[in-house]
Amino acid sequence: MIRDAGAGDWPAIHPFFREIVARGHSYAFPEDLSLEQARGWWMESPPGRTVVAVDGATILGSAKMGPNRPGRGAHVATASFMVDPRHAGRGVGRALGEHVVAWARAAGYRSIQFNAVVETNEVAVRLWRSLGFEVLTTVPEAFDHPDYGLVGLHVMFLNLSASDQPARSGSQG
Repeated sequence: MIRDAGAGDWPAIHPFFREIVARGHSYAFPEDLSLEQARGWWMESPPGRTVVAVDGATILGSAKMGPNRPGRGAHVATASFMVDPRHAGRGVGRALGEHVVAWARAAGYRSIQFNAVVETNEVAVRLWRSLGFEVLTTVPEAFDHPDYGLVGLHVMFLNLSASDQPARSGSQG
């Protein structure tokens, strides 16, 4: 089940947020953020939204989403995803990805742009491609990977306004 994240969920999200950021394989967030500092990097305020994937009371993963840019860029959505490594391989990332695509479409966004998908994050790249995203470009040596050194960051894109897409309803945001 995927539901909106509440303030009380952050203490359960933070441990895997901290672990994923510390691994250094997929996010360029600052390391060693306090609980409260890290909250500001993950828990979105409107018009953004943060959700959690849960199994009962257990939080399996989380996603944050919203406009990629304010103002004249607000018709393009963006999102970030984290799955607790203890729950990897259960389809949580796919469920979160499908949820975000459906949310963006329903909210009236014309597309989704991921600004920085680490090219060596093959699981994520494969997932996003399977959901229809394409790599528009790769910024060379834009991410300092702890195992591979300087690697590229993909800019990935999904067109939600294509004629083969279901009609959108609702207003943006």
